Amino acid sequence: MVIRSVVQGWGAYLPEKILTNDDLAKVLDTSDEWISERTGIRQRHIAADGEMTSDIATRAAEQALDRAGIDGSEIDLIVLGTATPDETFPASATRVQMRIGAHGAWAFDVQAACSGFIYALAMADNFLRLGQAKTALVIGAETFSRILDWNDRATCVLFGDGAGAVVLKAEEGEGTSADRGILSTHLHSDGRQHDLLFADGGPSSNQVSGFVRMRGREVFRHAVTRLASVIDEAMAFNGLTIEDVDWLVPHQANKRILDSTVRKTGLAPEKMVVTVDRHANTSAASIPLALNEAASDGRIKKGDLILMEAMGAGFTWAAAALRW
Repeated sequence: MVIRSVVQGWGAYLPEKILTNDDLAKVLDTSDEWISERTGIRQRHIAADGEMTSDIATRAAEQALDRAGIDGSEIDLIVLGTATPDETFPASATRVQMRIGAHGAWAFDVQAACSGFIYALAMADNFLRLGQAKTALVIGAETFSRILDWNDRATCVLFGDGAGAVVLKAEEGEGTSADRGILSTHLHSDGRQHDLLFADGGPSSNQVSGFVRMRGREVFRHAVTRLASVIDEAMAFNGLTIEDVDWLVPHQANKRILDSTVRKTGLAPEKMVVTVDRHANTSAASIPLALNEAASDGRIKKGDLILMEAMGAGFTWAAAALRW
């Protein structure tokens, strides 16, 4: 018998304010047609003034706990994937811990940009597998609108704010791909590609707050190749093929990247969950937001094989195979 990290609950939160492409066209040299044709994005949610990453993370966490039928006191571990924490320190996860009453848990943030949720999922899964925790809360939450140059149409039209969360519980399984729970996680990084995608700020560089900078064409080229590769890696590790996948829940960066990745892997397009048109790129929040939508509307069912993948600044890229 082996320990598996099984999803017990899921949740999400999107800020109330919606910023459409037409709204952006009023202040930028752009249009709904220009943005949607190149990215698939039509709108994004923007955090309200004073609404911080820990606030939206808490809202998603509360919904996940409610679906799991537990309260915060039963959580042993909180891992928050974010590139936009409330403060330099402490971890925003500790604010979530306080607000949900998880006073017996330990909590920390993981920073892997758009791959942050899968990185956080891997951290929690390892703690559960080792028996160091029994129940974990994993969150992806971002207020990316705070680090955008709203005069740069190449970047500001791409991103939005939001949060998603899952509750994981350690359960015994047979150790096969038929087990419910996380089957495997696969993490990678390559710091040589730093200059293709980064935010030019940080305490150590004597710049407290900066903006996202990106060379889009180069990022696109790397993304499709690396995402297809890590998908193949996850399938091979578990002795599965792409035909075994019931749902691909990818990082929602750009519809062209999503479509190109599906073509490269041979996955049926109708098996891909797509929310980028309504959420835009919410970085570490995009996968749990998409997962929440597909699980809540009944597309994802018990026993389904879920594949998640992401690539972000760093570069980082990752995949996770999960039996729902």
